[in-house]
Amino acid sequence: MPNAGVLETFPTPAHSPFVIEHVVEEFTSVCPVTGHPDFGTITIRFEPRTAAQGGVCVELKSLKLYMQSFRNEGIYYEAVTNRIRDDLASAMKPAWMLVRTDWRGRGGIRSTIRATSGEVPAAWSM
Repeated sequence: MPNAGVLETFPTPAHSPFVIEHVVEEFTSVCPVTGHPDFGTITIRFEPRTAAQGGVCVELKSLKLYMQSFRNEGIYYEAVTNRIRDDLASAMKPAWMLVRTDWRGRGGIRSTIRATSGEVPAAWSM
């Protein structure tokens, strides 16, 4: 089961707005119907709240461990995307967040799923 409890944060090191993008290039989960592995790339783009607002960023080793907790999970693409968005938004409470998952093709079909939290500025949408 995906484990949001491993996510750690640290105080935002800035007093003015900025945007962070993390890319997980080797994400793996399992198709709940076939039991076959699903492979994808996860892109997380967000604006942490400023230091004055008590903003935090996710620590990368903990993010890696969190992503690895999906490895043997039978879960649909859409559920993966929404779960990551919900868990990270809960941990960091960013000004806004966009999670994009790009899945390798199976049966001639490739999928891209997007889930947002807050109002993503048009300039930062993917």
